[in-house]
Amino acid sequence: MKDKKVLRTTKEDKSPAIDNTFERVSKLNGIFGLISFSTILPLNIHTSIEDMAAFTWFWPIIGGLIGISVGAVGFFVLNILNLPSLLSAALIYSFAIWFTGFHHLDGLIDMGDGLMVHGDYHKKIEVMRDMAIGTGGISLFFIVATITFAAINSIPASLIFLVLLMSEISAKMSLLSCATFSTPFSNGTGKFFVESMNLKLLILALVLTSIIGFLTLKVAGVLGIVGALIGGYIISLVASKQFKYTTGDILGASNEIGRAISIIIMISILLRH
Repeated sequence: MKDKKVLRTTKEDKSPAIDNTFERVSKLNGIFGLISFSTILPLNIHTSIEDMAAFTWFWPIIGGLIGISVGAVGFFVLNILNLPSLLSAALIYSFAIWFTGFHHLDGLIDMGDGLMVHGDYHKKIEVMRDMAIGTGGISLFFIVATITFAAINSIPASLIFLVLLMSEISAKMSLLSCATFSTPFSNGTGKFFVESMNLKLLILALVLTSIIGFLTLKVAGVLGIVGALIGGYIISLVASKQFKYTTGDILGASNEIGRAISIIIMISILLRH
């Protein structure tokens, strides 16, 4: 049996062109991995959590892709099928949380359970990471889901696509803000996203999303972004007080709460004109 020839490439053998190619592929895998992580899209990207977390600042742009999908569903049910607004709001919200794989919603419920527990932060985090769902989790989900549903129901049909688009971008800005001002928990995937963020990257993301917001809905779009960002900061303060650290569950909760805040702000401005 003949031995198979194995090509071994050492660092000395690698050319700069090969190194650059590997680097570009790694970056693309990180971005597509984050898309796969954020949605139910079967991209079959094999990458590490570290590679994905390196593009945490890019998450609002991925939120824009999610927003296009959610907005398209909203436009379809309201303007094509002409369904009643209450039914449309239910379908839109259901699609939004389903399309994102229920990841952030799960975090919202877990955070609610942790907030209800009496004790030190060790106990609160332990309960938050438990598989069981308690009254606190159900209650926080009910509050946020009800407000989000009512807010979506209030969006005029003519603006449904643009508001939903910006709401998903804003939700990710809330997540980024929470991550930037938080202290990461020692284990879990959430720590990689928290550790990857800093104020400069948050400002970069804010500038990019504010431009998108202004081009989309003028002042309302920008204020929706800013409102969600402030919401994420407040959640980081709550996390610091209640849990001492921020976990992936808390980041997920900031996404869901940020979405609701942004829609409320945008429609409160848009309905005045």
